[in-house]
Amino acid sequence: MLTVSTVNVNGLRAAAKKGFTEWFAATGADVVACQEVRAEASSLPAGLREPDGWHSAHAACSVKGRNGVSVYSCVEPEAVRIGFGEAEFEDSGRYLETHLPGLVVASLYLPSGDVGTERQEEKERFMAAFLPYLGELRGKAEAEGREVLVVGDWNIAHAEIDLKNWKGNRTNSGFLPEERAWLDRVFGELGYVDLQRKLDPAGPGPYTWWSYRGKAFDNDAGWRIDYLAATPGLAQACTSVVVERAATYAERWSDHAPVTATFDWDWPR
Repeated sequence: MLTVSTVNVNGLRAAAKKGFTEWFAATGADVVACQEVRAEASSLPAGLREPDGWHSAHAACSVKGRNGVSVYSCVEPEAVRIGFGEAEFEDSGRYLETHLPGLVVASLYLPSGDVGTERQEEKERFMAAFLPYLGELRGKAEAEGREVLVVGDWNIAHAEIDLKNWKGNRTNSGFLPEERAWLDRVFGELGYVDLQRKLDPAGPGPYTWWSYRGKAFDNDAGWRIDYLAATPGLAQACTSVVVERAATYAERWSDHAPVTATFDWDWPR
């Protein structure tokens, strides 16, 4: 069996004080990917930087307090890659890849964007550069006999069933036609599989992010923007995908929930 979890922690040190540490200690995952860590590895407490029994890899952003991705694994990576070869994003803390026995697990924090601003232009540049890399990654992994799992905060709701208020968000970043078409290509021509939708094609949701504003969480008015995208061989072995939604608003330690996938896979570790 293989179990992989992903979560945007919305600041790892802050999340640790509100419940992440307890969640992490109790997880049955073999690999945990985090996004929006917002800290250099050297500034993390030892229990977050290098937890006992885990191997960790961190990619911080050159701008202090921004972005940041991490991967924790129960086996030592054979290799670690930060960035995907695009100079603009190499030190942005948005992509980290760990090469494990038979498997590549990548933690992704795709830019969020804001229509009509430079942030949206940045998001579009990232998407344009990242798409061909995803194709290259799959090809190289196949040549090495590895499966690929790209997990994290993709900051795009793919379809109407992936957010509660889709009608009111048709002109907003995260649900723009061109962003959704980009995901069509990831899950179409590149052949990656959206594991949640493989097991639950009808929806709606389950959502993975809820605004802190108003009653979004209580009313489950959320977005599904945290995905696990797998190569077909690994996707065939996926037996469950669970959004670990907090029981109450007060018990949340991030505005995102962890998403955990389990695979009936003969992991060659």
